[in-house]
Amino acid sequence: MKSKSIIFVLLLIVTITALLFGGVISSLVEKSKNKVLLHKPYNISEKTQKLHNSLLIGDLHADSTLWDRDLLELSDYGHVDIPRMQKGNLAIQMFTSVTKSPAGLNVHQNSSDAVDSITQLALVQVWPIDTWTSLTARAVFQAKKLMSIAQKVPDQFQIILTQVDLKRFIGRRNNGETVVAGLIGTEGSHALDGHLKNIDVLFDNGFRMMSLQHFFDNKLGGSLHGESNAGLTEFGREALKMMQAKDIMIDVAHSSEKVVDEVLNLSVKPLIVSHTGFHGNCKTARNISDELMIRIAKAGGIIGVGFWDLAVCDASPKGIVKAIRYGINLVGVDHVALGSDYDGSIAAPFDVSELAILTEEMLKANFTENEIRKVMGENMIRFLADNLPVE
Repeated sequence: MKSKSIIFVLLLIVTITALLFGGVISSLVEKSKNKVLLHKPYNISEKTQKLHNSLLIGDLHADSTLWDRDLLELSDYGHVDIPRMQKGNLAIQMFTSVTKSPAGLNVHQNSSDAVDSITQLALVQVWPIDTWTSLTARAVFQAKKLMSIAQKVPDQFQIILTQVDLKRFIGRRNNGETVVAGLIGTEGSHALDGHLKNIDVLFDNGFRMMSLQHFFDNKLGGSLHGESNAGLTEFGREALKMMQAKDIMIDVAHSSEKVVDEVLNLSVKPLIVSHTGFHGNCKTARNISDELMIRIAKAGGIIGVGFWDLAVCDASPKGIVKAIRYGINLVGVDHVALGSDYDGSIAAPFDVSELAILTEEMLKANFTENEIRKVMGENMIRFLADNLPVE
């Protein structure tokens, strides 16, 4: 009884501290994690800006819902909010819910038993009590942030859940509306809390893409950065089957090469690598083999190129464009997209409001207009049109 009283007092102290100082602490934490590299203002030519403004741009990965920022408000830190999406002409963002992340995170080896930094963040940001222990609750909480924005300002933000939603959104953009859209995905399927029934829970709360692993091995199988290098478990195989039966898109970013190989063999639908680089271009432990990337593309998959150093080895606009060109040469122009990893504890060379610099660098690198349009958004939109639930 005495120990329960001590725990209650400690929780009370943590809660009061978070209520008093949580906003300050969480903003300081995010400022230290989601940096924009110092740079002079980018010079965008009139020709580039005209082309950029005509693009329908999409990005496959941002962790913005993890943080205690109002995405409706223009912020001077972090990478993504709705005003900056509109300024940078980013039409569609896949928002991914981070539910667990090991302290001391690295791309080589992480333990699933390490201290979880998301638990600490949930406490500091005063998330609901059920999120303190449930990863599914954390995912749902983040999804509800986006749903709330869409309900509050439907003229500015739309959630895409189906092919019908996507068509309606594109129609709105073609009619001149500046509305932007979001899709919802997981950053690792430990968000299921080890229960297959939670696939339905997440689907019902708007999740249309689920990645299998993050930085550690989980019940579904091995992570590229875990301890086992294992393939899929029986639980993982069953989860894959159930997800695809519901038209949930599968993301193998962070999955071990054995998992990627097995998913390719078992999958009945094309795969996503939502944020990555190409190993032949950037030989780090963050990137899976070029051979696997070729197989993913041949099976109709799509690969999002990231905006940070461990993905592209040169976190500059020119370095990102170089990685994109490598990817086009490797797997074909129809399978390369943007996968920024914005607000994912990375240092990016530009925030979303400055996306035109990519168009500028692509033109300088002699990309054709067709290549630019496809990479900047058309490939992602085509993939969504083919793989989202019909209605």
